[in-house]
Amino acid sequence: MARHGFIHDKLDIKFLILYIMARVASPIDFHALTDLTMCDDGVDYFEFAEAVSELVETGHLTLENQLYSITDKGRADGAACESSLPYTVKQKCGANLVKLNGILRRNAQVRSSVEDRDEGGSIVKMELDDDKGNLFTLKLFCGTREQAQRLAEGFQEEPERVYNDVITALLEWEKNR
Repeated sequence: MARHGFIHDKLDIKFLILYIMARVASPIDFHALTDLTMCDDGVDYFEFAEAVSELVETGHLTLENQLYSITDKGRADGAACESSLPYTVKQKCGANLVKLNGILRRNAQVRSSVEDRDEGGSIVKMELDDDKGNLFTLKLFCGTREQAQRLAEGFQEEPERVYNDVITALLEWEKNR
């Protein structure tokens, strides 16, 4: 069956994968890589899956904890070949990468964890960073692991709100003294 698109064979797909991986903000899983690579109608899923596997085998990509990263070899070889990718494919990739990189950067700046205590209960730790470093760290004791997980999930959803509410509460306390 004839493909409609600019990507026509597995080598083109490999160039596209290396182009994408050189531009992601952090390691990504297979699903995210698939979504980014399927930006052209000429990409065949099965050839794509084979290409990813071959790029790992040849040392162009690494796979650790189900996340793919580009290696120095992959970055160098990809840079040498990226001029062969059509401009429209690069444009589509760029738009998709902007969205994904925003999510990846936010996820790197917002962290929460739950740790069970030997004496009972759990500790939830919530952290918010900006580009310069840590803005906010809050550790709370919770009577149950479930409660700690709910707090962690709430923080992950709206870290800026938690941060602003704490700052507001502290500043209001100062005004009422």
